[in-house]
Amino acid sequence: MDLNSASTVVLQVLTQATSQDTAVLKPAEEQLKQWEIQPGFYSVLLNIFTNHTLDVNVRWLAVLYFKNGIDRYWRRVAPHSLSEEEKSTLRAGLITNFNEPVNQIATQISVLIAKVARLDCPRQWPELIPTLLESVKVHDDLRQHRALLTFYHVTKTLASKRLAADRKLFYDLASGIYSFACSLWNHHTDTFLQQIFTGDEAAATSSLERTLLSLKVLRKLTVHGFVEPHRNVEVMGFLHAVFERLKQFLECSRSIGTENVCRDRLEKTIILFTKVLLDFLDQHPFSFTPLIQRSLEFAVSYVFTEAGEGVAFERFIVQCMNLIKMIVKNYAYKPSKHFEDSSPETLEAHKIKTSFFTYPTLMEICRRLVSHYFLLTEEELTMWEEDPEGFTVEETGGDSWKYSLRPCTEVLFIDIFHEYNQTLTPVLLEMVHSLQGPTNVEDTNALLIKDAVYNAVGLAAYELFDSVDFDQWFKNQLLAELQVSHNRYKPIRRRVIWLIGQWISVKFKSDLRPMLYEAIRNLLQDQDLVVCIHKYDFEFRTEQFLPYLESMFTLLFQLLQEVTECDTKMHVLHVLSCVIERVNIQIRPYVGCLVQYLPLLWKQSEEHNMLRCAILTTLIHLIQVKYQNLPDTFSHLYILCDILCWLVTLENSPCLTPELLRIFQNMSALLELSSENLRTCFKIISAYIFLSSSEFLQVYSGDLCRSFCELLKDITTEGQVQVLKVVENVVKVNPALGPQMFQPLLPSVFRGIIDGERYPVVMSTYLGVIGRVLLQNASFFSLLLSQMACECGQELDQLLGNMIEMWVDRMDNITQPERRKLSALALLSLLPSDNRSQF
Repeated sequence: MDLNSASTVVLQVLTQATSQDTAVLKPAEEQLKQWEIQPGFYSVLLNIFTNHTLDVNVRWLAVLYFKNGIDRYWRRVAPHSLSEEEKSTLRAGLITNFNEPVNQIATQISVLIAKVARLDCPRQWPELIPTLLESVKVHDDLRQHRALLTFYHVTKTLASKRLAADRKLFYDLASGIYSFACSLWNHHTDTFLQQIFTGDEAAATSSLERTLLSLKVLRKLTVHGFVEPHRNVEVMGFLHAVFERLKQFLECSRSIGTENVCRDRLEKTIILFTKVLLDFLDQHPFSFTPLIQRSLEFAVSYVFTEAGEGVAFERFIVQCMNLIKMIVKNYAYKPSKHFEDSSPETLEAHKIKTSFFTYPTLMEICRRLVSHYFLLTEEELTMWEEDPEGFTVEETGGDSWKYSLRPCTEVLFIDIFHEYNQTLTPVLLEMVHSLQGPTNVEDTNALLIKDAVYNAVGLAAYELFDSVDFDQWFKNQLLAELQVSHNRYKPIRRRVIWLIGQWISVKFKSDLRPMLYEAIRNLLQDQDLVVCIHKYDFEFRTEQFLPYLESMFTLLFQLLQEVTECDTKMHVLHVLSCVIERVNIQIRPYVGCLVQYLPLLWKQSEEHNMLRCAILTTLIHLIQVKYQNLPDTFSHLYILCDILCWLVTLENSPCLTPELLRIFQNMSALLELSSENLRTCFKIISAYIFLSSSEFLQVYSGDLCRSFCELLKDITTEGQVQVLKVVENVVKVNPALGPQMFQPLLPSVFRGIIDGERYPVVMSTYLGVIGRVLLQNASFFSLLLSQMACECGQELDQLLGNMIEMWVDRMDNITQPERRKLSALALLSLLPSDNRSQF
């Protein structure tokens, strides 16, 4: 492609590809797709997106096409790969000028430079890092920022490589540039602090951006650039400096106020400081030992003393709590039962922890967690009042402990209480004893304190097993508190029923359950409270529950209809399923209304797969209690239930019986029926293979291969992977028959490897299938290789070399240890062979 003549044409087509008119857009996209493999196309794209006079949308599209082309055509073994001459020209052009004026395009250019660096740096691109280091020193603000942005993305990408040779290269890089990176960060940090305190907001904002980028670079170098970072003086000096800089930035955030334009970036920088410490602790726990004392002092000071008032913002408090939690829980810091079996590093870390967590410190942490951080805020109370379901769903979110303050405080409390329960149990019991008897409903603060203390007792239930007579507490106080009907007592009623739910599987006499059922029945009439009832463990004696069955089931069904949140419906369905399962056939008189409602709920839950799973669970329990009057709406669900029963039968069968072999004739129809059941169908097929592969394959190999060939014509990537895993299993258990059985499928798998399949999961599966064939049936692999050489018009040795090169290049795609081992053994099996004679 001649650059001069092609630039105008490509520019015109790129302009058309930015159109909103599909009649113009589609032909342009098709033309660009054809040009992707033309020599010189990417040089034209480079000229276009570096021409700042052109339309921004056109330049943006040019960058994206260039970036996608790196993934597809930059590797030497890729089909239609770029020539070494063009790649050399492109590498030089990418780092000629760091002067992109548009932020979004500058970021994309930085990312694509990092993609090239991942493949070529430092061997084919040794000048990249020196060029970046020189460019970040220039005085031009724009060039300096763009170079620093690229420096960060390149460092981030190189740090993510995991092969041993790549790790060694990154260690060498980190050692060579670490001192410079520290100096760069200190320079930008000092400049920012000076500018912010002199009131120069515009300049300070610019310097803060550079501080943030240089800190991101240092984070990657510090965490991933050294095998034993504690032996490097500069690394440990930087980490100790983090604490001083954090204090400076926190004071800075206090002084500039919430309206300052720097505020958001300043808080992000503060959080990044804490991430440096958390990442370093996670990757190098023993190297972190010299920082344990200072980290605990810093975090506890800002979270549990007056030092943090007016300075610490919520996300920063969460990060400090995570730091404390990671130190407390770190297994590297926990000595063995026999101290003499522990390493000196472990004992040293344990000694530092023990000296810090004294009784006064632990008591203050416990009291502050409960009496300050556990208190419901006015905002939370308002949210509960206005949207009780939403409040509960948010409160019980999955991994929210890492990011949200309330879950984080609760997790920290659990971990500290577990680690130091002998010290903290008397502290918590003293708080409980101070709250005996009813609380004045007019005293809002007292109600909130009681709620917080009850929360702590629930969270620490297992640790308090021997210290709390929960049965007496339930009879003498908690039951009475459930019966206080005043509206302001609602938080306590909610917390008490939650507390009982926490303790019922720990310590609760069965004789007390009827009293509890009575209380729950009353609470079920209050929707604001019942959103927590799902935590109650229905581990009951059927005869005790039967007097309450009709009323409980009716109230739960009403609740299922009234609530709107998907999570709440799931929890109520879970309780209903538990009741159906436990009382068995005695539920029949009461489930008619539920059976009629489930089809409607199924239709409403089209976009909520987890809710549909809960509906299926309930349906299965109804089938198990022999309820016959299920609506026709569920005919397709009958199929799913039958399939599940089929799978369970196979999983519990010691051998393949004639009856089980005969019913497999239904499988072809099931595979054609819909995609909903495919995953379970594949599990059934695998079960047959492992039960008796020879007998099974002799009868059904042809049908199975035809079904798989049809499936692969129109199936998702995930479905394709599932099919190929079955193929791999067949080859694994029957290496003689398996490859011959699936011979029609294997050429496409082979081509996928040679062409460098884009999706890592699919590529990993391709390598697994061919690796299994190569390792367990070398003669068949020889025939396959010869067939592919004829089809591709290549010499056999050349084709084998291309396959091996792509295989080695994509080893990173294989994440499972057993699959990596399979690939390694398969490749090693080629070493002693004479390729020309054997293949």
